[in-house]
Amino acid sequence: MPDLIAIGYDDTTTALSAMDEVGRLANDLVIQPDAVASVVRGEDGKFRTITNQHEVGAGATWGMFWGLLFGMLFFVPIFGMAMGAAFGALGGKLAKGSVSKEFQEQVRAAMQPGTSALFMIVEQMTTDKALDGLSKYGGNVIKTSLSAEDEAEIQKHLHGEA
Repeated sequence: MPDLIAIGYDDTTTALSAMDEVGRLANDLVIQPDAVASVVRGEDGKFRTITNQHEVGAGATWGMFWGLLFGMLFFVPIFGMAMGAAFGALGGKLAKGSVSKEFQEQVRAAMQPGTSALFMIVEQMTTDKALDGLSKYGGNVIKTSLSAEDEAEIQKHLHGEA
């Protein structure tokens, strides 16, 4: 069962550094992330999203997921994506329980102007080594587990199979 993990930081640069570290840890097989993204909230309150996805197929899929998730979390438009009814239903699915209200509230509270956060969908990780690698960045960890059913439904929607 994959985990959705968010780590909040008190500045606008640490999430990007931590994201680079996740890339190094993934190369060392310490963390096996499906997707990684950083969200930076500038002093002006505007959000900026940076993802690790570059491939057209998988990258577009995870990009849509991040857009839906961050739109739901931060009450912002879905980063210019016109989704249609299927993705509207997926957004409702995310909002209704796949991502707990507690998680949503904790992330919103952490993302004040002038802060950043690292988000990961993680299949597996060697926890002690991952913590060693990421501990130098500090931050406040918020974690929620996605059920296998929720992940499968989200994937179906993202791939147009629902």
